[in-house]
Amino acid sequence: MAKNLIYDIHDKPKFGSLLIFALQQVLAILAATILVPTIIGNGMSQAAALLGAGVGTLIYQLFTKFKSPVFLGSSFAFIGSMLAAFGGAASASAGYVGIILGAIFAGLVYVIIAIIVKFAGVAWINKLMPTVVIGPTVALIGLSLAVNAVNDLTVGKVGHFEASGFVSDCSPYVALICGIVTLFSIFLFSVYGKKMAKLIPFVLGISVGYVVASIFTVIGIATDNVSLQVINFAVFKEMQIFAIPDFSFLEAIKGVKEIDASYIATIAVAYVPVAFVVFAEHIADHKNLSSIIETELLEDPGLHRTLLGDGVGSMAGAFFGGCPNTTYGESVGCVAITRNASVITITTTAIMCVVISFFGPFVTLLSSIPNCVMGGVCVALYGFIAVSGLKMIQKVDLNESSNLFVVSAILIPGIGGLTVSFGKITITTIACALVLGIVTNILLNKIKKKAE
Repeated sequence: MAKNLIYDIHDKPKFGSLLIFALQQVLAILAATILVPTIIGNGMSQAAALLGAGVGTLIYQLFTKFKSPVFLGSSFAFIGSMLAAFGGAASASAGYVGIILGAIFAGLVYVIIAIIVKFAGVAWINKLMPTVVIGPTVALIGLSLAVNAVNDLTVGKVGHFEASGFVSDCSPYVALICGIVTLFSIFLFSVYGKKMAKLIPFVLGISVGYVVASIFTVIGIATDNVSLQVINFAVFKEMQIFAIPDFSFLEAIKGVKEIDASYIATIAVAYVPVAFVVFAEHIADHKNLSSIIETELLEDPGLHRTLLGDGVGSMAGAFFGGCPNTTYGESVGCVAITRNASVITITTTAIMCVVISFFGPFVTLLSSIPNCVMGGVCVALYGFIAVSGLKMIQKVDLNESSNLFVVSAILIPGIGGLTVSFGKITITTIACALVLGIVTNILLNKIKKKAE
């Protein structure tokens, strides 16, 4: 067992504890997983996205022989591609065909790369992306999400829609109090908690934050003061006990006859380049997790297996929920903070996502958690991801100018938010920074070798 872990990869917590650990992982990945279908709109289902994430993760675990504690959730990188699929379609139903086809195209990219890796090995990956490149990239994954976490800290669930989108009606100061209470609760439970409490700081922290938000909301309702109403309790009135999610493939069946070769080509162009971007993030997440669990996942179970699991799992996720899946930094951060790398925990999380997607009360309860509370959670998670990357950089000799410039070429453009667009295709900040880092590292090392 790795010295820094309480539960190693193959450890099996007791059943009761396992369920709570799994719930904690669900809470960690929840906000991002259900946010993607919310952004895309067009009738996409949050419950279906949650089920798709669960199914995709189970497929990933099968391909990786249950050796990698990774959860797959809805990918933000494909949002532009998904919007392009609906925008270029004759109808919403045809758009659903497009997002499923796009996920298949992206998944095939992973399959092809996996075949290449199977025969060529991973040595070229380590040369192309050594620690001096991966370390700051992992840090950037956390840092680039900082704005999202901070923005959520001042937003509640009660609000109204304007042309610019959802506007929170509750006081940002009230929301901030709930978010900060959540954040400090997580800190205190994680550092000073005893036994079980130390292992489930997110469950306990969110519970404390939700209770505080509920108190404000009840007072706000009683005094007819909307500025104190953080939680939208109205969602429980329309709740169904059991409901089948609106699966993407059911809607896609209606639009199959509407698509043509031109539309399929448009989808391929929108999705395939992004798959290479997500591939880079796949490497960074697995490198980060490898350093946490002290096991090189690119060697065992092997990069070809993680890629196949991610690719096929992404296809399955889109088939059910419309959203291509990707490895989740939030899940990795949860593993790092709780020191629970048990794969059975991740597997149980996936099964739990599938089950609760049919169970109305639980989905409604999870969706009612206010943004500010999840913002407190994300401050802790994203911060831990950033620190994990910075810990990798500690192993790099920054007195060496070439290393210093490689790190600079990644962090500054990344934190500054550099993106490059080619029509409807956008190269994300992480990908731009990573490419700059790789090119800088190769260039400076070649010059250095010539000078020697």
